[in-house]
Amino acid sequence: MNQTSPYVLVLYYSNHGVTQSMAYAIAKGIESTGMAARVRTVPEISRASVAAEASGAEADVDDTNDRYCTMDDLKDCMGLALGSPTHFGNMAAPLKYFLDNTVTLWLGGNLQNKPACVFTTSGSTHGGQETTLLSMMMPLIHHGMMMIGLPYSEPALKRTVRGGSPYGASHISGMLHDQPICDDELELAIAQGRRLAISAEALAQANWKG
Repeated sequence: MNQTSPYVLVLYYSNHGVTQSMAYAIAKGIESTGMAARVRTVPEISRASVAAEASGAEADVDDTNDRYCTMDDLKDCMGLALGSPTHFGNMAAPLKYFLDNTVTLWLGGNLQNKPACVFTTSGSTHGGQETTLLSMMMPLIHHGMMMIGLPYSEPALKRTVRGGSPYGASHISGMLHDQPICDDELELAIAQGRRLAISAEALAQANWKG
């Protein structure tokens, strides 16, 4: 890790802004511990190769003014929260494209023994949220990251009738993607961010060599 200030990366792709809202809720939980949160997104696939090759690519931003993630953003993070809307029960293609290009980090073992969590949104109650969360876990496990879920000691996990699962925070946005994040969904997203940051700090202090 370089000499930048410690931070936890919140990396997401969003179609309609609802996954972005979840990303900022998780960032709020991270920052509640005193840890910095760095929120980043990924470009559409049609622009991804151009953005990755452009000079000063980390200054490139999407329509919501969040910067596009660079490999250094990912390499130097203390922990990672990864989020995507559900696309046919899987993560969105732009996020998969970004992860498919992290082979250099995998070869270097740069993400090993760092904590990670996943979050998602869908338009319908049974929109493939849990399979999407699992699909995002797979590449992170291959990177040697340590997955952080949501325990049932979180009251909102027992209460929620909308989003939220032991696999990660989630939100049901409605078929028009116009439903606000409900109190339980928000509570779980913040709790997940807080748990990730605490885990990142503990693992950094342990200085685990693997």
